[in-house]
Amino acid sequence: MLIDGKEISKKILEEISNDLHQISKNLGRSPALSIILIGNNPASESYIKAKLKACSKVGIKGELIRFESDIDKNILKDEINNLNNNDDIDGILLQLPIPKNLNEREIIEFIDPTKDVDGLTSENIGFLNSGNPRFIPATPFGIMEIFRRAGINLPSKKVVIIGRSNIVGRPLFALMSGRGKNSNSTVTLCHSKTKNLSEFTLKADIVIAATGSINILNGSMIKNGAIVIDVGINRVEDESRKSGYKLVGDVDFESTKDKASLITPVPGGVGPMTIAMLMKNVCNAARKV
Repeated sequence: MLIDGKEISKKILEEISNDLHQISKNLGRSPALSIILIGNNPASESYIKAKLKACSKVGIKGELIRFESDIDKNILKDEINNLNNNDDIDGILLQLPIPKNLNEREIIEFIDPTKDVDGLTSENIGFLNSGNPRFIPATPFGIMEIFRRAGINLPSKKVVIIGRSNIVGRPLFALMSGRGKNSNSTVTLCHSKTKNLSEFTLKADIVIAATGSINILNGSMIKNGAIVIDVGINRVEDESRKSGYKLVGDVDFESTKDKASLITPVPGGVGPMTIAMLMKNVCNAARKV
């Protein structure tokens, strides 16, 4: 059975839109999100377009700040400091990945943690790992919301997460293995260096693929009735499409869909949830949570 992230996210955006009326009233303005884009990454352009569209839909003032890939680090730092000190800006998001000539961790740390709606500064990672998150990175936040709204109980479940990024794998590990109301899972974090991956995935009640590697998981690697969450968004050339490409996940969908009890499709699964929960984080930032 498919988990329709598009439909769930639509409901969340409606809820956020309703909340924003009161938040805007309290602020005397609309909540505002500044997105920083460095360079010209086509996938990033596409993601930003979707984020700005969602901002417009719910009533958040979204702005895009562009820099060339050869931007000087100090100029970038000055711009981020200006946003940090601007009381009319509630959230700051650095669109990843950034060009390799810049140090990603260093640039992220320039952002005021109280405006870091991606939850990626060291301070916010620390809050998350201690069980008291300020901002949860949007993709793990969206996945946890899928579990909640689909009625999937996590306590005592065996979970395998494939991927250990700071954006998805590691925060999701903290959330699912934590002491929260719908957490307390037994979680194994696998990655590109894990040998005999199927030995882990075949024992799991829930498998989450988040590596950016096409077909890292297939039907032979899960047990009957497992829940599969596909986080991957990969572009594959397809001349039959106007765009010239199609989107596929990290999971071999065809071999997995009939064996899994629940599965997220790509597109239309985790992606829309990520954007919805980013909007939720901006709302929380505007509330000064």
